[in-house]
Amino acid sequence: MCGISGIIGPKATKTNISLMTDAIIHRGSDNISHFIDEKLALGHNRLSIIDLNEGANQPFHKNGNPWILVFNGEIYNYLEIKSELANKGRTFVTHSDTEVLYEAFLVWGENCLEKLNGMFAFAFLNTETKELFTARDRFGVKPLYYYHDEENFIFASEIKAIRQLVNTKLNEKVLANYIAYGSYGMPNESFYEGIKQLPGGHFLNYNKNKLQITQWYDFVSRTNKKILELQNIGQNEAKEEYKKLLKNSIDLRFRADVPVGFTLSGGVDSSLLLALVNQREEAKNIKAFTFYTEDERYDELPWVKQMVLKTQTQLEKVLLKPEEINKRHYQLAKIQDEPYGGIPTIAYAKVFETMAKQGIKVILDGQGMDEAWAGYDYYQNNSNSTIQGQTNTSPFKTNVLATTFLTKAEKPTYPKPFEEDVLNKQYRDLFYTKIPRALRFNDRVSMASTTELREPFLDYRLVEYAFSLPTKMKIRNNQGKYLLREILSDYSKNLAFAPKRPLQTPQREWLAEDLSAMVENAIISIKKSNLAVLFDTQQLQKEWKKYQQGEQDSSFHIWQWISVSKFIDYEK
Repeated sequence: MCGISGIIGPKATKTNISLMTDAIIHRGSDNISHFIDEKLALGHNRLSIIDLNEGANQPFHKNGNPWILVFNGEIYNYLEIKSELANKGRTFVTHSDTEVLYEAFLVWGENCLEKLNGMFAFAFLNTETKELFTARDRFGVKPLYYYHDEENFIFASEIKAIRQLVNTKLNEKVLANYIAYGSYGMPNESFYEGIKQLPGGHFLNYNKNKLQITQWYDFVSRTNKKILELQNIGQNEAKEEYKKLLKNSIDLRFRADVPVGFTLSGGVDSSLLLALVNQREEAKNIKAFTFYTEDERYDELPWVKQMVLKTQTQLEKVLLKPEEINKRHYQLAKIQDEPYGGIPTIAYAKVFETMAKQGIKVILDGQGMDEAWAGYDYYQNNSNSTIQGQTNTSPFKTNVLATTFLTKAEKPTYPKPFEEDVLNKQYRDLFYTKIPRALRFNDRVSMASTTELREPFLDYRLVEYAFSLPTKMKIRNNQGKYLLREILSDYSKNLAFAPKRPLQTPQREWLAEDLSAMVENAIISIKKSNLAVLFDTQQLQKEWKKYQQGEQDSSFHIWQWISVSKFIDYEK
C-alpha cells in the first residue's frame, strides 16, 4: 500500500516530484524515492507490507530494462503468478509482489491484468520511448487521478498531489449534482476542473502527448455468461461454491509480513467475516475493532458483543464523542480532497487511527456484500433510490441553490445493460454510486493513518458469482442476501436473519444539538465566500431553522453544507 505520482513534460523536475510525494506522505513513509530524467519524473511513497527489504522499494526497475514501475496496492495471488513466471524462465531477486507485477507486464503486457487478483493502481514508464501505461483494478479500490494539458501529463494517487503543480477551480457541474442529487461524480470525474480519474477496470496509454483510455474488465459480458451457467444451480451447490471462494479470498488477503486486524459491525457481512477469521489458526492473536457513540438507538455494540461471545476474538471498542467531530472533520476534509460520507466516515477514521497506534498495518473490512447480494431495501421495490432506508422525504434541498447554479445540475443516468431491474441496480451501485464513493472514503481514511485496508468480499470472483446467481437466492421473503444469511446461519442463526440497520451514528441529532455551532459556522463561511453566489442564502438559513425545529428525516443536506464550506479553504 503506497502512494504513486508522476510527471511527463517540462514540469518533471526534482522539486515538483518532491512536492507531490510530500503531499501524500501519509500514504507511506517507510521509503520515499524518485526517478528523474529529461522531462520524466516518478515518485513513490512506500508503506511496507510484503517483503520489507529495501530491494522492493520503488520506483522499481531491473536488468537495465527501460520500463520503470510505480505501484500502489497488493497483488494477492502474486505467489501463484510468480510460480507461473518462474516456469517461463523469469528470475526474481526479491520476495515482493512488486517484482511479480513487473515481470508479469514484461511477459504479457496489458494482458497481465486478467491474471491479477488484487487492488492496484500502477504506472509503467518507458524511459526510451517516453510511453506511459497506467491501470486500475476492477472495482477501483485503489485511486488514480490525472491532469493533461498541451505540455504535461501528471498523475497521482490523490488530488492534492496534482494540485501542488496545477491551479484548478471547482467543477461546478459536479458540485451542483452533489447538492441536487447526492452524486459524487461519474467514474471519470472529480470535483476539480481538469483533474480526472481513471475509472476502475480501465487502463490508460500516454505517448507523444496522445492519451487513450481502454476498458479491460468487462463485467457485463462476464456475468451474462455466468448467469446462464448458474440459472439452474441448486442452493446447496451454490452455497458450497461460494464458501470455497470466500475462504480462498480471505486466505489470500492474510498474506502480509505485518500484523493484521479487522473491523466489526453488527451486520451479516461482519458476522461472516468474524466467523471465517475465527477458523484460522492464528485467530486468538487477531484483534477486531468496532466503534460506538453511547447512543443505544444507533450503536451496534450489543450485536458485536453477541458475535464475539462464541469466538476467540479480542475486541477493541472505540468511542466517538460529538466534541471530537469538528477537529476530526477539519483534518479529514483535507485528506479526502472531496466531500465524503459524514460522521460514520469520521468514526471509521478513528478506528483506523486506533489500530495503527497498536501496530496493526493491515485491516480487513466487510465492504461489498450488499451490492453483490442485493442487500439494500430498494432492490426489493420499484424505488430508484440509492439510499438504504430512505423515507418519502427527499434528502436533497435544491431550493438552497441559486437558480443559475441549479441549471448546471443534471440528474445522473446510469447504464442498464441487464434485462432484470435488480441486476441493473446492483450494477449501478457497484460501478457508479455506492462502491466507488465508499472505496474513496475508505482509502483516504485508512491511508490517513498509514494503514492498508483490504476488502475480501470485493474479490472479483465472489462479486461475479453472487451477482450472477438467480434472484431467488439473493432476495427472499422481502429480505436481501438470502443465501449469504443461510451461510452465516451455520455459525449464528440469531445474527443471520437480523434486519439491516441503515443508520450507524446519531448524526441527525448531533448536527441539530451538539454540533449546531459547527453547522452555523459552515453557513457563515459560505455566505462570506466567493461560493455565496452559488446559493440562495436566505433559503439556506430557512432550511437550517426547519432542521433545528425538528424536520430531521435526513441530515444529508446539512452535511453537504459542511462539506462545501471546506472547499472555501481549497479555493484560497
